[in-house]
Amino acid sequence: MKIIVDALSYSYKEVEALKEICFSLHSGDFVTIVGPNGSGKSTLLKCMDSILTYKEGSIKLDDEEIIKIPVNFLARKIAYVPQNEENMMSNTVFDTVMLGRKPHITWHIREEDIRIVSDILHRFDLSDLAMRDINTLSGGQRKRVFIARALCQQPDILLLDEPTANLDLYHQSEIMDYLTELAIEGLIIVVTVHDINMALQYCNKAIMLDKGRLFAHGGKEIFSKENIDRLFKTEVRVIRQDDQIFIVPQRKHKTG
Repeated sequence: MKIIVDALSYSYKEVEALKEICFSLHSGDFVTIVGPNGSGKSTLLKCMDSILTYKEGSIKLDDEEIIKIPVNFLARKIAYVPQNEENMMSNTVFDTVMLGRKPHITWHIREEDIRIVSDILHRFDLSDLAMRDINTLSGGQRKRVFIARALCQQPDILLLDEPTANLDLYHQSEIMDYLTELAIEGLIIVVTVHDINMALQYCNKAIMLDKGRLFAHGGKEIFSKENIDRLFKTEVRVIRQDDQIFIVPQRKHKTG
């Protein structure tokens, strides 16, 4: 499985959100997209899932343009988890996660669909909440439900916008560990994060965006002091210990 983004540009009316973005991803890649607020991270994910219809450039899934792939079939290949999902209809956690099986269901829900949902609920520590109304859950619990729903699509590519936002440290690590396992199994995982150190702990590739343009892409080597200082306009210190990299912002001391 591969996805190739070539000269992708996208605008919201007069506002240019992405400009000539190029990169390619392959099975097993765990990729983070980083950049300042407003750099186009969420827009890029939505274009990759065909939520936004681009008119310039191309995005190809195994050499086939994604905007030409039928929606139901594309949903079996790519799943997207938004940063926020408001105004949810009253529904149980179980039924919400079952919606992820929609691309695979023809006439009725099968025992296999129920088993897949149950397994994923267990994996995300949601089994005890299965019959709860999703609107009664905390923000972190809802986030886990939406990730579980996406995984029920059994996609080859999983796109997640801030998947660890509103989660405590335990569930942040739990989700990132699980995403790592999926990448090892061959999925392409693409996440946007603000926590660069978390990205460095888990991801093997990175895409840096700045004002809608590709600033840098590659392996962990692109997390250099020079790149981080320029991209975020903040002076940092890069600490390397064994095979780990840590980014520490430099405190600005006030004088007098």
